[in-house]
Amino acid sequence: MISIMSFDCSSAFYIPGCWDRVLPPGAFLFHQGEAVTAMFLVTKGEVQLTRHQRLGQAIVLQQAKPGDILAEASAFAATYHCDGIAHSKTTVRGMAKGDFLKLFRENANFAQAWAAQLAREVQTTRLRSEILSLKTVTARLDAWLNWHGPLPEKGEWIHIARQIAVSPEALYREIAKRRRRPDR
Repeated sequence: MISIMSFDCSSAFYIPGCWDRVLPPGAFLFHQGEAVTAMFLVTKGEVQLTRHQRLGQAIVLQQAKPGDILAEASAFAATYHCDGIAHSKTTVRGMAKGDFLKLFRENANFAQAWAAQLAREVQTTRLRSEILSLKTVTARLDAWLNWHGPLPEKGEWIHIARQIAVSPEALYREIAKRRRRPDR
């Protein structure tokens, strides 16, 4: 059994039996409602956990980047609660869910590291919740910028719209308004 001395759960994904999978942009790693059979670590690229609303609007629940474990709650769920979609060309490292749970039960260092990982995700989720509670596109974008830093390239703006749960058009109008005002 491996010993994890630091608070880095990603090292667990390099034990025997783990595998790599390469996903092209837009590919599904898993679909909402599918049985959870594996846990995943993003090693290259980005996977977004996305939930589609009844009217078709997509909300990004997590942006998993290199070093991030994807869909942590799935370790203790029967099915995925959202879609896992590659945002860019992405490589993930997989571990059978049974192996993951065995490691969790048998390795106290890993269990402690996992608890710390989940605590960080709770903090991130609370911040996202605060952003989504804001009433205006202006306020949501301000909060997003305070958290993430400057705007990415124009082609990435649609992903911000999903994260802050506004229409792409509303976000584009807000960005255009800011560019016209020198005080922003």
